[in-house]
Amino acid sequence: MSSTTLAQPLPATSGATRWIQLILGLICMMAISSPQYVWTLFTKPLGAALGASAPAIQWTFVLLIVLQTFFSPFQGWLVDKFGPRLLIGIGTLLTGLSWVLAGQASTLMQLYLTYGLVGGIGTGIVYIGVVGQMVRWFPDHRGFAAGAVAAGYGMGAIATTFPISDSLAASGYAATLVQYGIIFALVGCAAAFFLRPAPAPASSAPALVGVETKDMLKTPVFWLMFVMMTLMSTSGLMVTSQLATFAGDFGISKLMVWGFAAVPLALTIDRFCNGLTRPFFGWVSDRIGREQTMFIAFGLEAIAMTLWLLTRTDPVLFVLMSGLVFFGWGEIFSLFPSTLTDTFGPKHATRNYGCLYIAQGIGSILGGPMASMLHESAGSWTPVFTAAICVDAAAALLALLVLKPMRAKYMAR
Repeated sequence: MSSTTLAQPLPATSGATRWIQLILGLICMMAISSPQYVWTLFTKPLGAALGASAPAIQWTFVLLIVLQTFFSPFQGWLVDKFGPRLLIGIGTLLTGLSWVLAGQASTLMQLYLTYGLVGGIGTGIVYIGVVGQMVRWFPDHRGFAAGAVAAGYGMGAIATTFPISDSLAASGYAATLVQYGIIFALVGCAAAFFLRPAPAPASSAPALVGVETKDMLKTPVFWLMFVMMTLMSTSGLMVTSQLATFAGDFGISKLMVWGFAAVPLALTIDRFCNGLTRPFFGWVSDRIGREQTMFIAFGLEAIAMTLWLLTRTDPVLFVLMSGLVFFGWGEIFSLFPSTLTDTFGPKHATRNYGCLYIAQGIGSILGGPMASMLHESAGSWTPVFTAAICVDAAAALLALLVLKPMRAKYMAR
């Protein structure tokens, strides 16, 4: 384990109980994953039905992510105060309700308020609540545990991508939103009912208390991690929100690969890779250190984005490279919460990660409508991809050259 990780004993209750909690948390995450990860399938039918431009439609996605992230410190406080069962249950219910209501939307504003506002609040409660619980349940495998439940969020849409794509073609977007919204709410609420708070650590040593949120916000270490997570979120959310759009521009969207439609196949592979990378790199970081793992993973993302741009017109390579891109991106959701909790302790982990998670909201603005506007003004996706490659490379270098010595110095104090 990294030398800059707080050594902490196991919770008073461990064994099988915490693994059951991990599985339940993973199911809750799977239930809220589709609003973000299959959004790209809805952009064209929604734009056509509402008579809206691509940047205008993309503001729905931005609202979803911004509201998922900007309220997460407060949502983390609510989870700590009222317990994961109640709050995460409410979150999964709101997530499903957002799709049911969005299916009735007849204006852009109604879409913003339902899919964006209600969905963002619901998914935010679940995401921050589950991650905050797992970094407490697994102090000895923090990177892996955070990555495992985050994998549920990244991979959950595997089960829904093709069915939703088929339903869109057969029944339209409105019926699809209503049907799957009900399913998400039922599955998520059922899993949340059995969640329980993580017990206190076996020791009450001062080092285990943790840094309060207001004090964490005064440290340069936190703000460096915030900048790095913003950079990586921008790159990943640009791809997440607009893959179907630039697939159409590259001439890929109507092609078949191995007997499957190229875009749903790419999305399915992406979800698998986006989920797999989270526990994998979390596990790696538990062994070789957080910053070294960040350098490897973020550098891989920059390389994958470059290869994807260079091979963008080949349908097979488009599908394969999209998976590599997500494998290089999704690990931020295991590496950043585990690094943050290593640095500032577990007591206020949910609220503290809520503050860092706001970086995802900023990344959604830069990677969503801002990237779409850059594409429209340039008439090409090349500047957009180039910017994403540069921010990935910058984050990789910051991890090894700046964050590692800065965090070591902070921990030594």
